Amino acid sequence: MLFGTQRGLSLLARNALGAFGLASGLLQVALALWASIKLTSHDRWVLLLSLLGFSLVFGLIRAWPRREASREFGSPDITVRVMVGDLFEQQTHLVIGFNDLFDTDTTNNVVINQTSVQGQFQDRIYGNDLVRLDAELAATLASQVVTETEDVSVKPVGKRDRYPIGTVAVLGDPARHFFCVAYSKMENNLIANSNVDFLWQSLGAVWEAAYVRGQRKEISIPIVGSELARVACLNRESLLKMILLSFVARSRQSVVCKQLTIAIHPKDYYHINMLEVAAFLRTL
Repeated sequence: MLFGTQRGLSLLARNALGAFGLASGLLQVALALWASIKLTSHDRWVLLLSLLGFSLVFGLIRAWPRREASREFGSPDITVRVMVGDLFEQQTHLVIGFNDLFDTDTTNNVVINQTSVQGQFQDRIYGNDLVRLDAELAATLASQVVTETEDVSVKPVGKRDRYPIGTVAVLGDPARHFFCVAYSKMENNLIANSNVDFLWQSLGAVWEAAYVRGQRKEISIPIVGSELARVACLNRESLLKMILLSFVARSRQSVVCKQLTIAIHPKDYYHINMLEVAAFLRTL
């Protein structure tokens, strides 16, 4: 990642050259103060190679991509953090992506894949107690408008009541809410589809729900749209930047929460250039 990008190579070169200039300057001062020291040709080569080696190592250390990037904003007073790690280890409010039917069935991975973020949410938070989860979803969604109800003949598996894209079902308690947002449409062939408009609309709905229900507490979100309902034409890094842009833009209207954490799954780390992410954060 470092050697494959212009930004990485530029950072490496800039830091290495800076270190070389500083170290060689100090060495010249030292040699001037101790003029009695006589260096052989061999000594000079050793010093030069040592300086080059030190400069290269320093440049690599300074430019090597981190597993975390963050920025504190003064106006508004918020912090944005991008980190590689487990979303469910974050003791914060969580954002979980659902489809417009709020399907939960993970049997044989036909409707919902057990390895997806939603599948892990159902396992790790609800212990796969889908009866309880479905009851809580139904209670939360009771006040929402059902846009369409599919016939059992065309959708024999899974739920059939459709809700508008961007519908947010808020589960949990005030100490730790789970903002379950419909950001994709589940087709009757059980293939979930999403797009940039769906995702942007859904993010806006999440921030509004968090503003109303979240009590300004920290929120953690995965890179929604990067798995089975992958948003066309956007890779993981672009999706991440879209989440950042949406959150910061909304926070400039009114503070949604004091800190947003975007959790990158470790398997996705090498698909994301953290140097570019850090640079993007500085432009917001």
